[in-house]
Amino acid sequence: MLKSIDKVIKVMIASDVALLTGFGFITPIFAIFIAQRITAGDTIEATEIAGFTMGIYWGVKSIFQIPFGQYLDKIRGERDDLWFVVIGNFLATLAVLGYIFSYLPWHIYLCQGVYSLGMAMNIPGWCAIFTRHIDRGKEAFEWSTRSTVIGIGAATSGALGGVIAVKFGFDVLFMGVAFFALASAFLPFLIYKDIAPKDNSIPRTPEAKGLQEPYLPKG
Repeated sequence: MLKSIDKVIKVMIASDVALLTGFGFITPIFAIFIAQRITAGDTIEATEIAGFTMGIYWGVKSIFQIPFGQYLDKIRGERDDLWFVVIGNFLATLAVLGYIFSYLPWHIYLCQGVYSLGMAMNIPGWCAIFTRHIDRGKEAFEWSTRSTVIGIGAATSGALGGVIAVKFGFDVLFMGVAFFALASAFLPFLIYKDIAPKDNSIPRTPEAKGLQEPYLPKG
């Protein structure tokens, strides 16, 4: 049945899997990284910093996500949506690389802010493209396919992240995550010719098209 899924949907799922699988390597052990690199073993302070980073993520993403979505809705075509996904994922890549050079709390906060802004761009663009191209009559199957594949990737990366950090260090781990995030930024270019350009009018819902899913769910 996977062969019958629209090419655009397959690529968008692959991009999301690469991004969220990559971050799955560091999410369970991020507080340990902060304790070792930022607070010199002070687990209480590390816990506080980790908590602030989550607040930054949800705060920044929540502030910018709706305005970005409104902006995208005003522009005809899908190329703008695709570029928001690409730029958002590239910002996530920069954030991960920034962790390598971080040694003060505000460095972590800055990197988290960049990551949050990237996700605020990614989510509206990704959801817009996915919504338009989802195969009619297969909505539940294709959303569940996305969730399942991301779940498998996150389970694998979550189990291996700590092992890699212990054997090779956090810098190597972050470089690996950056590779996944960068791949997620380039994958959408595989469908650049398959989505409507800016000067074309396109349907906004699968039914009208007549053709043909921080934390794993989108948002």
